[in-house]
Amino acid sequence: MRGASVQTAVVPGPRRPPEENGEGAAPSAGDLTGDLTAALHAAQHGEEAGFVAVYRDVQPRLLRYATLLVGRNNAEDVTAEAWLQISRDLHKFAGDGDRFRGWAATIVHHRAMDVCRAGARHPTTALPDDERDEPVRAADTAAVALDALSTDLALTLIAALPREQAQAVLLRAVVGLDARTAGDVLGKRPGAVRVAAHRGLKKLARQVRYHPEEGRWTLV
Repeated sequence: MRGASVQTAVVPGPRRPPEENGEGAAPSAGDLTGDLTAALHAAQHGEEAGFVAVYRDVQPRLLRYATLLVGRNNAEDVTAEAWLQISRDLHKFAGDGDRFRGWAATIVHHRAMDVCRAGARHPTTALPDDERDEPVRAADTAAVALDALSTDLALTLIAALPREQAQAVLLRAVVGLDARTAGDVLGKRPGAVRVAAHRGLKKLARQVRYHPEEGRWTLV
């Protein structure tokens, strides 16, 4: 989504480099641009440039997700605490960039639920476990629109959805997780996540319109 800014948080780098376990050399700094998996491996080998690249890629997505869960006032604290845990446990993580996004989103989700419990807010209500997918054309339209709209406007639209749909839309269309990984984050089956995301995106599609002559999206 356009207009997203990278929030600054002071977090330590990875605790110790994996080469101590004989896992090999880190990728060179030139391999990090646009490749989360390479940046992740570099960060695990103790390279600051790798950790910075990972943070810049993942933090805006996590901040949007946390904002929906706990509001703007608490979102930065939640993600900062999550990054402390991420940096502490990074040497234990095994997987590629996509799995890392899911792992990081799970940590944010748990931290956010702690805040919700502390504030006596109710956690997410479970969706019916429906494995049927709905038509995707409207959902695809909404996903494209979310990417083009400003961060504030997109979050406002998503936040107006039922909570289950809003979380599914954020994890699938914004954080970029597949249905299985998003389901792991939310404690739901992949089919339930797909249905919730499609329903949410279909609702959003009715609220936006594309103007080809201007090349922009607006609210209906």
